[in-house]
Amino acid sequence: MTSAHDKEIVDVAVIGAGVVGSAIARLLSGHQLDVALIESRCDVGDGTSKANTAILHTGFDAKPGTLESRLVSRGYHLLKAYADETGIPYEPTGALLVAWDEEQLAALPGLQAKAAQNGYTETEIVGPGEVYRQVPALGPGALGGLTVPGESIICTWTTNLALATDAVRRGARLLRSHRVESVTVGADETVLHTNRGDIRARWVINAAGLGSDIIDEQFGHDRFHLHPRRGELLVFDKQTRPMVNKIVLPVPSKLGKGVLVSPTIYGNVMLGPTAEDMTDRSDTSTTEDGYEFLREKGERILPRLLQEEVTATYAGLRAASDAPDYTVEVDCGQRYAVAGGIRSTGLTSGMAIAEHLLGLLAEAGLDLRERTEMPESPRMPNIGEAYLRPYADGDRIAQDPAYGTVMCFCERVTKGEIRDALNSTIPPCDLDGLRRRTRAMNGRCQGFYCGANVTEMLQGSERKAHR
Repeated sequence: MTSAHDKEIVDVAVIGAGVVGSAIARLLSGHQLDVALIESRCDVGDGTSKANTAILHTGFDAKPGTLESRLVSRGYHLLKAYADETGIPYEPTGALLVAWDEEQLAALPGLQAKAAQNGYTETEIVGPGEVYRQVPALGPGALGGLTVPGESIICTWTTNLALATDAVRRGARLLRSHRVESVTVGADETVLHTNRGDIRARWVINAAGLGSDIIDEQFGHDRFHLHPRRGELLVFDKQTRPMVNKIVLPVPSKLGKGVLVSPTIYGNVMLGPTAEDMTDRSDTSTTEDGYEFLREKGERILPRLLQEEVTATYAGLRAASDAPDYTVEVDCGQRYAVAGGIRSTGLTSGMAIAEHLLGLLAEAGLDLRERTEMPESPRMPNIGEAYLRPYADGDRIAQDPAYGTVMCFCERVTKGEIRDALNSTIPPCDLDGLRRRTRAMNGRCQGFYCGANVTEMLQGSERKAHR
């Protein structure tokens, strides 16, 4: 499968191992199909899926009647159940939309009605007293708010890794560092020409994130066009977490959803994102302008937060589409399907997109016979602060002292966790991948103290793999 000389044909090739592609590959692999999951980067979830606001959305604010609304609502329940099953860390913190002026206050009943249209009826309009009771550290001047108790924070890294791991354990072949450069559609098969050789497939699923419109064009379509929208975020030290125990959202305007303040699953507080339309589909740099913009917004929302230390800044690219909705369609003649224009809500809706797409594929004639035997879902390592971490688990340490040997003191990551990540079904290919699996080097010192030892473990694992 990694060579142009390999003549094997897979039943389905899924392009893109982000949340959506991994969810699709996982569901397909539960059937009697030979599935290849193809990723241009060296790791799963290393594109748009890795850097977002990491919120498990109820779908309360989606546009009613859209495919996105339906799939976010369905995906919320699917992902929540899957997180419980696999150990993906999430916290049901709830959210509060804050109205800072009369116009925003007047918009709250409409937002509540929209939520009800989307099937979410648990919102409540509250006055300023309740707003400040829920978030005492808010800046002065809030006039009211809308509560959304079902919103949660979740680990986007573990979500993506769990879905891809599940797919591989079910038999899917993960081909990392395979960039699809062109396609040749034949009568019975499609050849995907990659930088690592050709891959032949009877069906092709395009879940290529920011590149999905480019792949779609190679199949002769011109139905949606993407441009990258950069969102910069600031991450504050863990000492700030007591200031905000729920997601604080702005009232959306015509200009977008605006800047939020949210706790993270790792015990930090996050401020952002910006929303800057770009042309470069790979530019995830942070900027001085973005930093100043977020600090200005933060001063209004949570002024005490801005007095604390910023331990990290990062930027993610969202797939902004000129189509008003998700593009999830099947071309029977070419045996080709696309899940494109999936915005940041794709973290929540990914499993529902997979479910919806498989229904379309069945209607199009793909033979979906379920496997008679299925491996158990993976149990993912916990890197969230709301659950027992290995360094604090006495029973676990007694069984294996490596879980009591801390390697990264900022994030309290142990030698056992790093070892497990390096020996996992989908091991990391670099330090960033190891960081996403363990939180190592993700703390306030950014690897200054632990970097050398962590790097040595990674390189030692690589040497073993090449023997």
